[in-house]
Amino acid sequence: MPSRSEMLAVLGEKRRAFLSFLEKRVGRKDLTEDVLQDAFARSLDKVPLEGEESAVAWFYRALRNAVVDHYRRNGANDRALATLARELEEQVEPDLDERNAVCRCVSRLSETLKPEYAAALRRIDVDGVPVQDYAAEAGITANNAGVRVFRARQALRKRVVRWCGSCAERGCIDCTCGEPGSTGCAHS
Repeated sequence: MPSRSEMLAVLGEKRRAFLSFLEKRVGRKDLTEDVLQDAFARSLDKVPLEGEESAVAWFYRALRNAVVDHYRRNGANDRALATLARELEEQVEPDLDERNAVCRCVSRLSETLKPEYAAALRRIDVDGVPVQDYAAEAGITANNAGVRVFRARQALRKRVVRWCGSCAERGCIDCTCGEPGSTGCAHS
């Protein structure tokens, strides 16, 4: 009876035949390679030791199953992407009046944050610059930039809640806290 390593060597020798078999079923060479590697990885401990022919026949069955798994995974991914696309299409962009009605305190209070926090919020949240691009501008790592903007948002959220009180609980729509001469939430 052959050893497991001998059977794996036999399967390795048939690699080109396996790739050809898969390419006809998968269609793309890059995906074919991935499916074959997955099948090899899953099969390492399960290869039958009865003989070359049975091991090869068994592995072809494993490849058929791997192709089915591949299409199932892709089907699930396609369905998830289609769902996401529908959700994004259904999202309604707030109208200009609603966006302008949002609390003016946020802008004013962001100026009271540490300068590096205020800059991170302005570039990432207001200007829409990707975190990695902001990191390059600021001369810091992308991880550091991510942490910085996270902490800046937390600090700003705390200040808005402290200043606007119950307005902040309602999302700061139609907030009058930032009116000139005010001393905080008019709704408290």
